[in-house]
Amino acid sequence: MHLSVVEPVTIIVGGPDIYINTGSTVNLTCVVRNSPEPPSTIIWTHNHQEINYDSPRGGVSVITEKGETTTSYLLIQRAKSTDSGKYVCSPSNANTYFINVHILNGEHPEAMQHGGQLRIGDPVHVFVFVIITLVLSNR
Repeated sequence: MHLSVVEPVTIIVGGPDIYINTGSTVNLTCVVRNSPEPPSTIIWTHNHQEINYDSPRGGVSVITEKGETTTSYLLIQRAKSTDSGKYVCSPSNANTYFINVHILNGEHPEAMQHGGQLRIGDPVHVFVFVIITLVLSNR
């Protein structure tokens, strides 16, 4: 008899570093695969503090789509320098994963990127996120 054990895997798309221009929208996408059941919760933290979606800063929201693969989207509108730092996605039943977000103020991100990483703040990615949000809200 052959027994195969599959461990749940967590990733954040575009890591380990992303670069976003000040004023743009940050879209962090955490994906949990190979989980026997969807995680009951996914907690996002920023610099070791759990993210408060009702904070006075405003413009911070999360959408989580559960299924065979669970995806959690953290959306931060009007990015500012204080949004820079380490973001961690912590599913209740899988390993955590982190990404470093760098908010740029007039610098040239092309010169800072390594390995052709995805710039999540690009308008196309924000458009895709908005479409996903609309589809999910109409269910």
